[in-house]
Amino acid sequence: MKTILFALSLSFISITTTAHQTNVNTTTSQHLNTSTYFTAKPISEAVFKRMQGKSYKANCTIPRTELRYIRVLHYGFDGKVKSGELVCHQDIADDLIEIFQELYKAHYPIERIQLIDDYNADDEQSMLHNNTSCFNYRRVADSKTLSYHSQGKAIDINPLYNPCVKRLRNGSTSVSPKTGRAYSNRSKTFKYKIDHNDLVYKLFKKHGFTWGGDWKSLKDYQHFEKK
Repeated sequence: MKTILFALSLSFISITTTAHQTNVNTTTSQHLNTSTYFTAKPISEAVFKRMQGKSYKANCTIPRTELRYIRVLHYGFDGKVKSGELVCHQDIADDLIEIFQELYKAHYPIERIQLIDDYNADDEQSMLHNNTSCFNYRRVADSKTLSYHSQGKAIDINPLYNPCVKRLRNGSTSVSPKTGRAYSNRSKTFKYKIDHNDLVYKLFKKHGFTWGGDWKSLKDYQHFEKK
């Protein structure tokens, strides 16, 4: 697999991180070495230690050697540059690097991009914090079927504002995360909404991904996957 490095020249920008995000070296504010960002690398021992028993469970059938650790830069909701990290399958690593490069250039707002292991691989907790994540060896909610996240071939973007909406047999609606119900009516206009006019949708479709918002049985507006 080719290695993609995205060389940037940035001046006088402020890099901010949360307790869960990868630390960024900010010893000089006038020049930031970005060679460690927009990269895809094999899973190191340090990263694997964070994943074991969480996203990478004891019964995980995906070889560690098929996964890649990705680091990116992105703009947060506060307009500041932040560091982000993802684990994905090697088959989509190049796609994600190129997509996040384009999102970064466009100043596309993503609140946080952290390993779901920071939330003990709890999908609901990750979504509640509007965390963008990829690999997590788990089943589809209320199902015995493994999610494409289990293969590292699916990603959820700004999930709080783009919830998974399912119409139940009794006529009610299930929304995940629960606090995303305010954003389940897609006829409304609000910030961070993914639709067919959104840059995220256009970029992922360009790279051959399927959008959960186009599904019929349920609408998973945060979700993009590639088979």
